[in-house]
Amino acid sequence: MKPNSNARYRVVVVGGGISGLAAAHRLLERASQLHQAIDVELFEASPRLGGVIHTIKKQGFLLEGGPDSFISEKPWALNLCQRLGLESYLIGTQQSHRRSFIVHRGKLVPTPEGFHLIAPSQFLPFVRTPIMSALGKLRMAADLVLPRRKNLSIETDESLDNFVRRRLGQEALDRLAQPMVGGIYTSDPEKLSLRATFPSFLEMEQQHRSLLLGMWRSRAAYKRSPAQRASGPRYGLFLSFDDGMQQLVERLQEKLSSSSLHLNSEVISLRQEPHTQQWLIQLRTGCRFTADAVCLALPSHQSATLLQALAPRLAEKLRSVEYTSTATVNLAYSTDDIPSNMAGFGFLVPAIERYSVLACSFSHLKFPGRAPKNGALLRAFLGGALQPEKLDYDDQGMIELVRKNLQDLLGIMRKPILTWVDRHPKAMAQYGVGHLDHVKQIDAELLKWPQLKLAGNGFTGIGIPDCIRRAEQCADQLLSRLEP
Repeated sequence: MKPNSNARYRVVVVGGGISGLAAAHRLLERASQLHQAIDVELFEASPRLGGVIHTIKKQGFLLEGGPDSFISEKPWALNLCQRLGLESYLIGTQQSHRRSFIVHRGKLVPTPEGFHLIAPSQFLPFVRTPIMSALGKLRMAADLVLPRRKNLSIETDESLDNFVRRRLGQEALDRLAQPMVGGIYTSDPEKLSLRATFPSFLEMEQQHRSLLLGMWRSRAAYKRSPAQRASGPRYGLFLSFDDGMQQLVERLQEKLSSSSLHLNSEVISLRQEPHTQQWLIQLRTGCRFTADAVCLALPSHQSATLLQALAPRLAEKLRSVEYTSTATVNLAYSTDDIPSNMAGFGFLVPAIERYSVLACSFSHLKFPGRAPKNGALLRAFLGGALQPEKLDYDDQGMIELVRKNLQDLLGIMRKPILTWVDRHPKAMAQYGVGHLDHVKQIDAELLKWPQLKLAGNGFTGIGIPDCIRRAEQCADQLLSRLEP
């Protein structure tokens, strides 16, 4: 694209979740910097923007139907917030109660201090925890003497299940790694790609041989470098907004022209005119649009449906990215109905404990402003790859499943003041072993259509920062390739 050109270009973005909104915003942001005239049209099939990000307010409670935060370690979401002027609205987790629990034999047990996803970075807290048996701890300690896997390289991939069992043992997988990783990816650890999700652990084995040694050395190096700690962000690891995650969606919406946002507008057909290379987009309403470029910011299986006629091979590869469904159940209570021992941000549930919920957040303790005075708000999660049958219940059935679990685990007997169930059908991408190689094949196939890009959580990360990064890369690539 040439700067200062008087020609106007039209780019169509399909999908109004965080990926689509970030792509549309980036297109306009960069075009303005390049003094390039451009029109961006965004089509969303549902009546609202934001996708899984969904915040509502009821009776003084702030309820999140999807993610309640994003991580500051990955900079792309924070950078976008700063460019949008949202920095002053960001909040971190509350200083008090900064701990979490894991269910062990039907009881909530504090997660060992310094435990990071699948391995401990501190020795004594791990030795003292009752979550692992003495034999389980001895098996984990064997990691200190085990050799590296043969033919190991950073390009080697294996499942989380195999990696943790190989390095730390079955009990570490069942009691710690599975619930912690499952709380993020809602995945089956037997299928989850370690290289696509936690490559740092593969790097740690390659560099230090022992995972435990690598964790302890990394922590020691961090403690020796106060300058490095001071140079980091002033926030905690998890960030949200004082008025909920919807603030990010609303600010992005404000940056786009209202005439360019089309809700209740499902795209059912996408093809390219062979002579002009123009893209022809048809909606279910019968309306048709043309565009110079297209960004599909959809779950991979939805993009596959739109591309089936144009690119059957690409569609097949997209369709092979598996997705799972989840649901969030918010329950609000009076603090008088809540036991006083809930001093943390929430708990994770290992699959071997056989409860209905995957995890539960104590939202009123995690972030400020989530509940009125004398109010408590809990968010439970159901579904995922290991328990898809829980989503067969209707909303009231799911609420009763959660209430039964909260009664058993927390002793909450009273009915909640209010409830809200938010479902996310086929919304969580599952990164199987070999996923990154699969994405390379998809991106290579996309080179045949330089004015077509694919964003969403099915490629290089499922979190909000990862989705923003991919979306902005797509926008930048389209701007660099469009010609007058």
